[in-house]
Amino acid sequence: MAKAPHPSADPARAATGRCLCGGVKFEVLGPLRPVTYCHCGMCRRTSGHFVAASACDRGHLRMLATDGLTWYQSSASARRGFCGRCGSQLFWDPVDGADISLFAGAIDLPSGLTAAEHIFVADKGDYYEILDGLPQKRGWD
Repeated sequence: MAKAPHPSADPARAATGRCLCGGVKFEVLGPLRPVTYCHCGMCRRTSGHFVAASACDRGHLRMLATDGLTWYQSSASARRGFCGRCGSQLFWDPVDGADISLFAGAIDLPSGLTAAEHIFVADKGDYYEILDGLPQKRGWD
């Protein structure tokens, strides 16, 4: 998927984000991907609904505070980063990948982000409908 530039992709004005308590803070010095909504079972269980995530080249992510950062290996192919103090979910990090996903709600406003698609819609909860008109994929493809 092609990455759309973030309005603050200019290195002089980085995108920033953090957890609820501030124990984990980060900045992104490069473009952010449009938001993907993931409805897979793991995202639903860890978030309580579905996940809205952007992503960036992992080389563009700079950690500013990591006091509460905790990683959970949720599968053989990815781990999830969250704050161990306040519980905020922050990252989805694939084992083999150039990008790291950032949970959109952790990015400071204004984010300038737009939504692009829904993935794993075959696994979505039975208590809601997807009615926004964005493309829907049963899995990754």
